Amino acid sequence: MNTTEITAASEELFSGKILHMFHDEVILPDGGRAMREIVRHPGGVCVAALDDKNNLFFVRQFRYPYREEVLELPAGKLEKGMTPLENGKRELLEETGAEGYSYISLGQVYPSPGYTDEIIHLYACRVSSVGESRPDFDEFLNVEKLSLDKAVEMVLNNQLPDAKTQIAVLKTKLLLDSGKI
Repeated sequence: MNTTEITAASEELFSGKILHMFHDEVILPDGGRAMREIVRHPGGVCVAALDDKNNLFFVRQFRYPYREEVLELPAGKLEKGMTPLENGKRELLEETGAEGYSYISLGQVYPSPGYTDEIIHLYACRVSSVGESRPDFDEFLNVEKLSLDKAVEMVLNNQLPDAKTQIAVLKTKLLLDSGKI
């Protein structure tokens, strides 16, 4: 059965610095019509950076939508003119002061396909050096290191609620255990 929906009309409701919200009318596969609310997002990147003792670099920062501090892997939105990998290297350096090497792709994640087109690119790498972090002017964060095994345990115990972090931690563990990292 064909499940494709075709856009009949689209109205931009909001245009922000990062997000753009649309109200679309679609033609359903059976010819009926329905409304869809879409948030357009430039995409993001997340990096699981391992040191020589298999510790991961994390950042703890206040996440306003949830009104709480969240422990997550270094991540950020994609900047125009840069590849996802270049963005990942930049975010890792800015947020943690770490420089990585031997980057491997962990694939892409659609964090919420019901209402946004955001795609997050996931990477793992090894850390070659660590210096000063240089977060953006509006980022206040603390860098923490956890063993990969502890991070997996925290994912399984619902102590790392961030989806991109959970996926990157578990994929990194599987790849490390199979000798691919």
